[in-house]
Amino acid sequence: MSDPNEAVDWQGCAVSCKTCPEREIPGLKCKLLHACMHDRYAKRVDRFFRWNPQIAKDYLQHGYFEVRACAARYADIFHLPALMNDPDETVRWAVAQRLPQRYLLRMIHDPHREVRIRVAARLDERNLSAMMHDADYYVRLEVVRRLPKGLLALMMHDSDVEVRRVVAKRIGVDALVKMLRDDDPGVRLDAIERVPVSTLSTLVDDADWRIRYEVAARGSREAVTRLLADEDYEVRRCAAERLGKGEPLSRQRLPGEHESWPV
Repeated sequence: MSDPNEAVDWQGCAVSCKTCPEREIPGLKCKLLHACMHDRYAKRVDRFFRWNPQIAKDYLQHGYFEVRACAARYADIFHLPALMNDPDETVRWAVAQRLPQRYLLRMIHDPHREVRIRVAARLDERNLSAMMHDADYYVRLEVVRRLPKGLLALMMHDSDVEVRRVVAKRIGVDALVKMLRDDDPGVRLDAIERVPVSTLSTLVDDADWRIRYEVAARGSREAVTRLLADEDYEVRRCAAERLGKGEPLSRQRLPGEHESWPV
């Protein structure tokens, strides 16, 4: 590791203002150890191009990837398409942040997940469906956060729980009912918060006590009555309170019952 108080370039050589080829550029603004494109530290390189955006386009083919990435943040967009296939993902990530929409579609299969995440965050909603089946769950998570609601049903069976939970929070109520049968209780919990009360009775026998508690708290009288004999004390208590029957007779926990419930 080099000393941050020592001016060293990306190849480990000392940086000198006296021998810097950029010193002859009219109007150039720079400062050693603060804003220098020859420094190995990305923040100093970035500051250099922030001070001198007019010359950023001239450094898009530089040998050091940090220089190319920083220059891409300030160069005019007409020069950015040439970097879409840059060998370094940091450069492609910087490019994906600024490319016009017509070029972003060409980056949806980038080999690096961070680049695809950035593409999914910027891609027009009408084109997001092209990334619904991305191999990386976080890319799909970004997609499902922005996907038009009419297309969310296509992702309600996604292999990743977190993706399905976002679907459950955004999808239309008509399709949401189908998510009450999801294998993951977390997905069902997100779904049950938004479904009509009339559908809650179908969940009185759900395997997860948190789901049954929600039914006891919001369900119909018939559903709540069935839960008076639930195996979980807190579900029974909630059902009894809803029906005005007071505290359940038995406080004894049954095998597998949860130990506490925040009230």
